[in-house]
Amino acid sequence: MGFLLIGIVLSLMKYLEFGPAVGWPWYVVLSPFGLAAVWWWWADASGYTKRVEMQKMDKRKEDRIDKQRVAMGMLSSKDKARKK
Repeated sequence: MGFLLIGIVLSLMKYLEFGPAVGWPWYVVLSPFGLAAVWWWWADASGYTKRVEMQKMDKRKEDRIDKQRVAMGMLSSKDKARKK
């Protein structure tokens, strides 16, 4: 996502002739878009994207279970304080 934002900002700066990007060649200005494509390819090929998604789902599941345990009174006050 960061590469895309940088690419958009540099493209606008080049197009509007503002700042240091005016003197840069277009391939330098557009290179963050290529880097974003390489990043997405690597993230999908290495399993990074799936790992992060699974960690988020596991965290949500754990939080939901803990919330239900607290509501049922199954956690001690020490465990309640530790979870907050």
